[in-house]
Amino acid sequence: MNRGAALRAALAKRLTELLVLLFAISTLLFFLLRLGGDPAMLMAGDEADPEVVALIRAQYGLDAPLWVQYLRYVVAMLSLDFGTSLSTGRDALGLVLERLGSTLLLAGLAVAITTAIAVPLGAWLGYRPERGDRQAVNAVVFVLQGIPGYIVGLLLIQLFVVELRWLTSIGNQGLSSWILPSFTLASFLVPKMVRVIAANVAEAMREDYIRTARATGASGRELLLFHALPNAVLGATALIGTQFAFLMSGSLITEVIFAWPGFGALLVASVTRLDFPVVQAAVFMIAVLVFLVNAGTDVLFSLIDPRLRRQTA
Repeated sequence: MNRGAALRAALAKRLTELLVLLFAISTLLFFLLRLGGDPAMLMAGDEADPEVVALIRAQYGLDAPLWVQYLRYVVAMLSLDFGTSLSTGRDALGLVLERLGSTLLLAGLAVAITTAIAVPLGAWLGYRPERGDRQAVNAVVFVLQGIPGYIVGLLLIQLFVVELRWLTSIGNQGLSSWILPSFTLASFLVPKMVRVIAANVAEAMREDYIRTARATGASGRELLLFHALPNAVLGATALIGTQFAFLMSGSLITEVIFAWPGFGALLVASVTRLDFPVVQAAVFMIAVLVFLVNAGTDVLFSLIDPRLRRQTA
């Protein structure tokens, strides 16, 4: 099989996986949402007449049998039509895409902060892990890994907004409002990436190629920066891809805490309102993003790892 045919086969396989994933998630979500309650009752109010509730159901097609609603949903989803929001009357997918930029901005800042903190700290911890100061810092990192992100967010608000009044914690109002939510979201990834890089650096320092480089006169700094650390970053690159789904779930809570105008906050609000179309559109978009990031991570991994490049060729 030539290279072009192999690439087409790989793309076809990825596309098939994406379609199966989207179909499975959308189907499961459709039926789970219907177990949560009747949005017509919520829209009409507790004391509404049954006739009013029936009219609302008929208006949004909720009076049809469940299997008919599902078939309509599948057919509409093929054209990316998730319907209109039950609470605002606007296009559901349009609402999600309108908020997508803010969520991706927050996730991108979190990944950048994570990389800036975790790579040097992990390299320092893994270079000589037997030293007492390294072991003490590693213990702190281990403890931080178990602290929920929303706790970090509330502590940051209390310190930098309430006490010091240095930063803003409400909405997307520029740089001062980006710092706290992005650090809160990064607190989810930093301890994990630090431990991965530290373990990879410690393992790399015991490899034969490090001994060979040391024998040729390479300094400790050169061994770490040019030999051990590049291999350690490979594992960290894979971690970002695998943790992206958890990063998206962490953004839901973070956006609510900081009133961040992303689609995570929109999803939480839509779940409480039983706004089925918006929830379905948001989860669909999350699934697509997670799949694309994981696929992109695999491609990046093969590009920066010479061994995988040779296998692909």
